[in-house]
Amino acid sequence: MSTSRYPALTWPWVGVLLCLALSGQEYLLQAAGPNASLTVYRIVLMAVGVSSVALVLLPPRRIAYFLAFFICASLILYALYLQYIEGLEPCPLCVFQRICVIGMGIVFLIAGFHHPGRGGAAAYALVQLLIGGAGIAFAARQVWLQSLPPDQVPSCGMGLNYMLDTLPFTDVLRKVFEGSGECAEKSWEFLHLSLAAWMLVFFVAIIATSFALIRRDP
Repeated sequence: MSTSRYPALTWPWVGVLLCLALSGQEYLLQAAGPNASLTVYRIVLMAVGVSSVALVLLPPRRIAYFLAFFICASLILYALYLQYIEGLEPCPLCVFQRICVIGMGIVFLIAGFHHPGRGGAAAYALVQLLIGGAGIAFAARQVWLQSLPPDQVPSCGMGLNYMLDTLPFTDVLRKVFEGSGECAEKSWEFLHLSLAAWMLVFFVAIIATSFALIRRDP
């Protein structure tokens, strides 16, 4: 029986190659002004690429948990740098995305010290799905607000601290999710994607990695 001369190509590598190919195509596109469809395309492209890279480089489970905690901590430190050094004040949606990143980081740190088996890894992945799912909702809402034409952007609302002092928490969540004018601003971009769009990519990649770690080790 003859065997193939070439090793099998695992699906994460397919995602990486697809991302590289589409990245080259994406830079051939000349889109003028805000384009919601192109933004969604770019987010999906980067989410597939970043998730695939993470799965290709996936280390043993315990190391991965500590590494993911370090990534979450680094994101928060960079957010604080943008706020206090660069002067980019976070909007309420940004603050809640930070809370989700902190929550995911804490879960990763606990999981790293716990060093669970597959059953425990599945439980941690479900927790990360809940926290990351909330982060996806907040980030997606902000991306949607940023894609609106200027005449459809909502007016600026109350500050988050004022809302927390005067409103029930459920009302705060509702008003934050509705968004306000400051949430529609794009004060930071990289590869044509805003910070909120990159956070959306991050949450998707982290959730995918959490579930991949279930089968990483016995």
